[in-house]
Amino acid sequence: MRLTGWWSRRSNPEKVELYTRWSYHLFVLLEVASIGLGVLGRTPMPLGGWLFLLVGAHAVLGGVLASRALDWTVGRRARPDRLMVAHGVASCVLAAVALALFRFGGPGDLEAAATMVVGTLAFGIGGVVLGLARTRHMLGLVLAAGAGTAVVGLGLGLRPEEVLGFTVGVLIGSVFLAATSGFSGWLLRAVWELDAARELQARLAVAEERLRFGRDLHDVMGRNLSVIALKSELAVQLARRGKTETAVDQMAEVQRLAQESQREVRDVVRGYREADLYTELEGARSVLAAAGIACTVTAADVELPARVQSALAWVVREGTTNVLRHGDARRCSVSVSVSVAVGPEEGCAVLVVENDGAGGGADAAGGGAGAVAGEGPGTGLAGLRERLAALDGTLEAGRVSGGRFRVTARVPVSAAGAGVAR
Repeated sequence: MRLTGWWSRRSNPEKVELYTRWSYHLFVLLEVASIGLGVLGRTPMPLGGWLFLLVGAHAVLGGVLASRALDWTVGRRARPDRLMVAHGVASCVLAAVALALFRFGGPGDLEAAATMVVGTLAFGIGGVVLGLARTRHMLGLVLAAGAGTAVVGLGLGLRPEEVLGFTVGVLIGSVFLAATSGFSGWLLRAVWELDAARELQARLAVAEERLRFGRDLHDVMGRNLSVIALKSELAVQLARRGKTETAVDQMAEVQRLAQESQREVRDVVRGYREADLYTELEGARSVLAAAGIACTVTAADVELPARVQSALAWVVREGTTNVLRHGDARRCSVSVSVSVAVGPEEGCAVLVVENDGAGGGADAAGGGAGAVAGEGPGTGLAGLRERLAALDGTLEAGRVSGGRFRVTARVPVSAAGAGVAR
């Protein structure tokens, strides 16, 4: 685990970004090995050594540009315009120098010259494209490189077939690396945007629930509080005028309204606390599917007491929230079953929520619900254990084989008393 933990603990967007960055770091070595060493082996010294150093400097500059451009892609810094211009100019200069040396007796080997011209322009365009967002700009850059190669080659007096060969090579190499870089940047942006959208979806769900709760409380309390304020003000005025009996009657009415409001608030809160199990199961399936997580729900066709349903429904709600917010899951399964009583043991309702992508640890995958539902008592795994303990139930949460995280809730059916709901 120590060898792979640095990778498994990362989220999917972080993994994609890390893979992309290291790919472009390897491009530096690839450019030096494929172009620099090729030129060095086919060009007499000391010219071959100088060309090797120039190619190496160009590769390092491209690696720095790729790192800065990827930072811009994910929105961490401004676009490195100056670095893009510098890298593009350096690529054009190196390609022009290679053409001139080939024409006037430098690296007379056609393969060495073609390797340097095509390679420097292709790698140069690949780095610059990372800083572009529009496809037409990328295509224009490729066409400009091909046209520039043809113009410089003709201007230096190369034969038409040589110019055509250099131009076609530049176009093919530039199209390949431009497409690679363009797709890499698009993929990295898309992955981070999808992750942000999933995070926003979870926050909106919490905000919508708060608004609904606030609206219900307003509907319940608004009228009663207004009446209480008016009657208490009237009682004060009557008391000042010496009409104590009438003032007492008004205050008695205020007391009655306050008690009624208290009872109505308890009813509203109770309605939110008593969740329906089968409604939560369907809600979990739809929410996880919307987040791109394959969810399988298996529920036994049995009747459960209302209090058992409510307790298990909270486990489903908290488990779904954890999968969305704290795990890195691609698949999730939820199952509800009832174990048969054996001997002195009574039958239990068993709920299992299991998901993959538990690289973030128990806290991330199963213990962080409090961050969503609230930070006070009664949230997260501790809150679930309290709810289940009131029914003599138990809750187990932790990793299992295969990098999965499992939450198992067991509630004795008979411990919930009467009140069957289905």
